Amino acid sequence: MKLNLTKPLIIFDLETTGLDISKDRIIQISYIKAMPDGTETRRNYMVNPECKLPPVITEITSITDEMLADKPTFKELAGTLVKDFEGCDFAGFNSNRFDVPMLAEELLRAGQSFDFSKCRLIDVQTIFHKMERRNLAAAYKFYCGRKMEEDFQAHLADQDTEATWKVLQAQLDMYDPAKQEEEDRKLENNMDVLNEFSRQNDNVDFAGRMVWGEVKGPDGKPLLDKNGKPRKQELFNFGKYKGMAVADVLRRDPGYYSWMIGGDFPLETKQWMTRIKMREIYTVKN
Repeated sequence: MKLNLTKPLIIFDLETTGLDISKDRIIQISYIKAMPDGTETRRNYMVNPECKLPPVITEITSITDEMLADKPTFKELAGTLVKDFEGCDFAGFNSNRFDVPMLAEELLRAGQSFDFSKCRLIDVQTIFHKMERRNLAAAYKFYCGRKMEEDFQAHLADQDTEATWKVLQAQLDMYDPAKQEEEDRKLENNMDVLNEFSRQNDNVDFAGRMVWGEVKGPDGKPLLDKNGKPRKQELFNFGKYKGMAVADVLRRDPGYYSWMIGGDFPLETKQWMTRIKMREIYTVKN
Protein backbone atom coordinates (compact mmCIF):
# COMPACT_ATOMS: atom_id res chain seq x y z
CA MET A 1 0.00 0.00 0.00
CA LYS A 2 1.22 3.49 -0.85
CA LEU A 3 1.67 5.46 2.38
CA ASN A 4 -0.33 8.62 2.88
CA LEU A 5 2.69 10.89 3.39
CA THR A 6 2.38 14.58 4.18
CA LYS A 7 6.16 15.08 4.15
CA PRO A 8 9.19 12.95 3.25
CA LEU A 9 9.77 9.77 5.22
CA ILE A 10 13.27 8.40 5.94
CA ILE A 11 13.22 4.62 6.37
CA PHE A 12 16.61 3.71 7.78
CA ASP A 13 18.80 1.16 9.50
CA LEU A 14 22.20 1.28 11.20
CA GLU A 15 25.03 -1.12 11.79
CA THR A 16 27.21 -0.12 14.75
CA THR A 17 30.23 -1.17 16.79
CA GLY A 18 27.91 -2.07 19.68
CA LEU A 19 24.76 -1.10 21.57
CA ASP A 20 26.04 1.67 23.87
CA ILE A 21 24.86 4.95 22.31
CA SER A 22 27.35 6.96 24.37
CA LYS A 23 30.43 4.95 23.40
CA ASP A 24 29.72 2.95 20.24
CA ARG A 25 29.81 4.27 16.68
CA ILE A 26 27.91 3.85 13.41
CA ILE A 27 29.68 1.79 10.73
CA GLN A 28 26.88 1.71 8.15
CA ILE A 29 23.81 3.84 7.57
CA SER A 30 21.32 3.03 4.86
CA TYR A 31 18.05 4.77 4.12
CA ILE A 32 15.22 5.15 1.66
CA LYS A 33 13.76 8.64 1.31
CA ALA A 34 10.11 8.25 0.33
CA MET A 35 8.44 11.41 -0.97
CA PRO A 36 4.73 12.33 -0.82
CA ASP A 37 4.59 12.16 -4.63
CA GLY A 38 5.63 8.48 -4.54
CA THR A 39 9.25 8.90 -5.64
CA GLU A 40 12.00 7.17 -3.67
CA THR A 41 15.75 7.69 -3.38
CA ARG A 42 18.20 5.31 -1.72
CA ARG A 43 21.46 6.01 0.06
CA ASN A 44 23.93 3.59 1.63
CA TYR A 45 27.05 4.80 3.44
CA MET A 46 29.81 2.74 5.00
CA VAL A 47 31.39 4.72 7.83
CA ASN A 48 34.88 4.70 9.32
CA PRO A 49 34.30 4.56 13.11
CA GLU A 50 37.94 5.51 13.82
CA CYS A 51 38.32 2.47 16.03
CA LYS A 52 38.80 -1.28 15.68
CA LEU A 53 35.67 -3.35 15.19
CA PRO A 54 34.88 -5.93 17.87
CA PRO A 55 35.27 -9.42 16.35
CA VAL A 56 31.64 -10.23 17.13
CA ILE A 57 30.49 -7.30 14.95
CA THR A 58 32.55 -8.54 12.00
CA GLU A 59 31.16 -12.02 12.57
CA ILE A 60 27.56 -10.75 12.59
CA THR A 61 27.77 -8.21 9.74
CA SER A 62 30.73 -9.45 7.64
CA ILE A 63 31.99 -5.85 7.76
CA THR A 64 35.76 -5.66 8.40
CA ASP A 65 38.20 -2.96 9.47
CA GLU A 66 39.73 -3.10 5.98
CA MET A 67 36.36 -2.37 4.36
CA LEU A 68 35.99 0.79 6.44
CA ALA A 69 39.58 2.07 6.39
CA ASP A 70 39.12 4.42 3.41
CA LYS A 71 35.49 5.36 4.14
CA PRO A 72 34.43 8.78 5.43
CA THR A 73 33.98 9.33 9.15
CA PHE A 74 30.51 10.10 10.45
CA LYS A 75 31.57 13.69 11.07
CA GLU A 76 32.43 14.00 7.38
CA LEU A 77 28.99 12.64 6.41
CA ALA A 78 26.94 14.47 9.03
CA GLY A 79 26.35 17.69 7.09
CA THR A 80 25.09 15.77 4.05
CA LEU A 81 22.77 13.67 6.21
CA VAL A 82 21.29 16.65 8.07
CA LYS A 83 20.60 18.41 4.79
CA ASP A 84 18.87 15.33 3.38
CA PHE A 85 16.93 14.70 6.62
CA GLU A 86 15.60 18.24 6.99
CA GLY A 87 11.79 18.30 7.18
CA CYS A 88 11.44 14.50 7.23
CA ASP A 89 9.76 11.91 9.42
CA PHE A 90 11.62 8.68 10.28
CA ALA A 91 10.79 4.99 10.24
CA GLY A 92 12.79 1.92 11.13
CA PHE A 93 12.72 -1.44 12.89
CA ASN A 94 13.33 -0.99 16.63
CA SER A 95 14.35 2.53 15.63
CA ASN A 96 12.74 4.42 18.52
CA ARG A 97 14.71 2.39 21.07
CA PHE A 98 18.06 2.24 19.32
CA ASP A 99 18.59 3.64 15.81
CA VAL A 100 17.13 7.12 16.38
CA PRO A 101 18.93 7.64 19.73
CA MET A 102 22.20 6.40 18.21
CA LEU A 103 21.81 8.64 15.15
CA ALA A 104 20.95 11.64 17.33
CA GLU A 105 24.03 11.04 19.49
CA GLU A 106 26.35 10.68 16.49
CA LEU A 107 25.00 13.90 14.95
CA LEU A 108 25.62 15.77 18.19
CA ARG A 109 29.16 14.35 18.43
CA ALA A 110 29.69 15.65 14.89
CA GLY A 111 28.54 19.13 15.92
CA GLN A 112 25.20 18.85 14.13
CA SER A 113 22.03 19.64 16.08
CA PHE A 114 19.04 17.85 14.54
CA ASP A 115 15.80 18.12 16.50
CA PHE A 116 14.09 14.72 16.33
CA SER A 117 11.35 15.98 18.66
CA LYS A 118 9.89 17.80 15.64
CA CYS A 119 9.73 14.57 13.62
CA ARG A 120 7.15 11.81 13.65
CA LEU A 121 8.94 8.56 14.51
CA ILE A 122 7.38 5.38 13.10
CA ASP A 123 8.71 2.16 14.61
CA VAL A 124 7.80 -0.81 12.42
CA GLN A 125 8.85 -3.22 15.18
CA THR A 126 6.43 -1.63 17.64
CA ILE A 127 3.58 -1.92 15.15
CA PHE A 128 4.55 -5.51 14.49
CA HIS A 129 4.95 -6.44 18.17
CA LYS A 130 1.63 -4.85 19.10
CA MET A 131 -0.08 -6.67 16.26
CA GLU A 132 1.91 -9.94 15.94
CA ARG A 133 4.86 -9.85 18.41
CA ARG A 134 7.87 -11.26 16.46
CA ASN A 135 11.13 -10.13 14.80
CA LEU A 136 12.00 -8.70 11.37
CA ALA A 137 12.47 -12.07 9.67
CA ALA A 138 9.13 -13.30 11.01
CA ALA A 139 7.53 -9.97 10.08
CA TYR A 140 8.80 -10.27 6.52
CA LYS A 141 7.45 -13.80 6.19
CA PHE A 142 4.14 -12.88 7.81
CA TYR A 143 3.46 -9.68 5.86
CA CYS A 144 5.29 -10.33 2.59
CA GLY A 145 4.73 -14.07 2.28
CA ARG A 146 8.37 -15.02 1.74
CA LYS A 147 11.33 -16.05 3.87
CA MET A 148 13.69 -13.12 4.40
CA GLU A 149 16.76 -15.23 3.59
CA GLU A 150 15.29 -15.91 0.15
CA ASP A 151 15.35 -12.20 -0.71
CA PHE A 152 17.98 -10.60 1.54
CA GLN A 153 21.27 -11.16 3.32
CA ALA A 154 20.69 -10.64 7.03
CA HIS A 155 22.57 -8.14 9.21
CA LEU A 156 23.43 -5.65 6.46
CA ALA A 157 21.81 -2.25 6.88
CA ASP A 158 20.84 -1.83 3.22
CA GLN A 159 19.22 -5.27 3.13
CA ASP A 160 17.36 -4.77 6.42
CA THR A 161 16.24 -1.33 5.25
CA GLU A 162 14.66 -2.77 2.10
CA ALA A 163 12.92 -5.48 4.14
CA THR A 164 11.66 -2.93 6.70
CA TRP A 165 10.25 -0.70 3.93
CA LYS A 166 8.38 -3.64 2.36
CA VAL A 167 7.02 -4.73 5.76
CA LEU A 168 5.76 -1.24 6.62
CA GLN A 169 3.85 -0.98 3.33
CA ALA A 170 2.43 -4.49 3.79
CA GLN A 171 1.36 -3.63 7.37
CA LEU A 172 -0.67 -0.65 6.19
CA ASP A 173 -2.27 -2.82 3.55
CA MET A 174 -3.13 -5.63 5.99
CA TYR A 175 -4.52 -3.33 8.70
CA ASP A 176 -6.42 -1.08 6.31
CA PRO A 177 -9.64 -0.18 8.19
CA ALA A 178 -11.59 -1.13 5.09
CA LYS A 179 -10.27 -4.70 5.37
CA GLN A 180 -10.52 -5.22 9.13
CA GLU A 181 -13.70 -5.76 11.13
CA GLU A 182 -12.18 -5.64 14.65
CA GLU A 183 -11.37 -2.13 15.84
CA ASP A 184 -8.07 -3.11 17.48
CA ARG A 185 -6.88 -4.54 14.15
CA LYS A 186 -7.41 -1.30 12.25
CA LEU A 187 -4.50 1.04 11.55
CA GLU A 188 -4.97 4.26 9.62
CA ASN A 189 -2.63 5.23 6.79
CA ASN A 190 -1.79 8.45 8.59
CA MET A 191 1.66 9.50 9.80
CA ASP A 192 0.33 11.10 13.02
CA VAL A 193 -1.51 7.88 13.89
CA LEU A 194 1.57 5.76 13.12
CA ASN A 195 3.76 8.07 15.18
CA GLU A 196 1.45 7.73 18.20
CA PHE A 197 1.05 3.97 17.70
CA SER A 198 4.86 3.57 17.64
CA ARG A 199 5.26 5.38 20.95
CA GLN A 200 6.31 3.01 23.75
CA ASN A 201 6.95 5.39 26.61
CA ASP A 202 6.69 9.00 27.75
CA ASN A 203 10.42 9.73 27.58
CA VAL A 204 11.48 13.30 26.89
CA ASP A 205 15.06 12.35 26.02
CA PHE A 206 15.95 9.05 24.38
CA ALA A 207 17.82 7.81 27.48
CA GLY A 208 14.71 8.30 29.62
CA ARG A 209 16.36 10.56 32.20
CA MET A 210 13.32 12.82 31.82
CA VAL A 211 9.69 11.90 31.16
CA TRP A 212 6.55 13.83 30.31
CA GLY A 213 4.11 14.29 33.20
CA GLU A 214 0.86 16.16 33.68
CA VAL A 215 0.83 19.73 34.98
CA LYS A 216 -1.50 19.84 37.99
CA GLY A 217 -3.23 22.75 39.68
CA PRO A 218 -3.42 23.53 43.41
CA ASP A 219 -6.34 21.12 43.71
CA GLY A 220 -4.24 18.29 42.33
CA LYS A 221 -6.27 18.03 39.14
CA PRO A 222 -4.58 18.13 35.69
CA LEU A 223 -4.55 21.52 33.95
CA LEU A 224 -5.85 21.39 30.37
CA ASP A 225 -4.51 23.00 27.21
CA LYS A 226 -6.60 24.87 24.64
CA ASN A 227 -7.61 21.54 23.07
CA GLY A 228 -8.90 20.17 26.37
CA LYS A 229 -6.00 17.75 26.80
CA PRO A 230 -3.80 17.57 29.94
CA ARG A 231 -0.83 19.92 29.78
CA LYS A 232 2.55 18.17 29.96
CA GLN A 233 5.87 19.14 31.49
CA GLU A 234 9.30 17.53 31.78
CA LEU A 235 9.91 15.54 35.00
CA PHE A 236 13.16 14.01 36.19
CA ASN A 237 13.07 10.22 36.03
CA PHE A 238 16.12 9.47 38.20
CA GLY A 239 18.07 10.59 41.23
CA LYS A 240 17.08 12.75 44.16
CA TYR A 241 14.70 14.88 42.09
CA LYS A 242 12.84 11.98 40.48
CA GLY A 243 9.22 12.94 39.81
CA MET A 244 9.91 16.67 40.13
CA ALA A 245 9.49 19.17 37.28
CA VAL A 246 12.84 19.88 35.60
CA ALA A 247 12.06 23.61 35.33
CA ASP A 248 11.28 23.81 39.06
CA VAL A 249 14.54 22.03 39.96
CA LEU A 250 16.59 24.34 37.73
CA ARG A 251 15.10 27.35 39.51
CA ARG A 252 15.61 25.93 43.01
CA ASP A 253 18.97 24.24 42.44
CA PRO A 254 20.83 25.95 39.53
CA GLY A 255 23.94 23.86 40.22
CA TYR A 256 22.09 20.70 39.19
CA TYR A 257 22.19 21.85 35.57
CA SER A 258 25.98 22.27 35.72
CA TRP A 259 26.32 18.85 37.37
CA MET A 260 24.37 17.17 34.55
CA ILE A 261 26.14 19.07 31.77
CA GLY A 262 29.50 18.04 33.20
CA GLY A 263 28.40 14.50 33.99
CA ASP A 264 28.44 11.24 32.05
CA PHE A 265 25.06 11.71 30.37
CA PRO A 266 24.27 11.34 26.65
CA LEU A 267 24.69 14.54 24.65
CA GLU A 268 21.04 14.43 23.63
CA THR A 269 20.00 14.45 27.31
CA LYS A 270 22.24 17.46 27.92
CA GLN A 271 20.75 19.15 24.86
CA TRP A 272 17.26 18.79 26.35
CA MET A 273 18.48 20.22 29.65
CA THR A 274 19.85 23.25 27.81
CA ARG A 275 16.60 23.72 25.88
CA ILE A 276 14.61 23.72 29.11
CA LYS A 277 17.03 26.10 30.83
CA MET A 278 16.98 28.53 27.88
CA ARG A 279 13.18 28.33 27.69
CA GLU A 280 12.92 29.26 31.35
CA ILE A 281 15.33 32.18 30.91
CA TYR A 282 13.31 33.45 27.95
CA THR A 283 10.04 33.08 29.91
CA VAL A 284 11.41 35.08 32.83
CA LYS A 285 12.68 37.85 30.55
CA ASN A 286 9.34 38.11 28.79
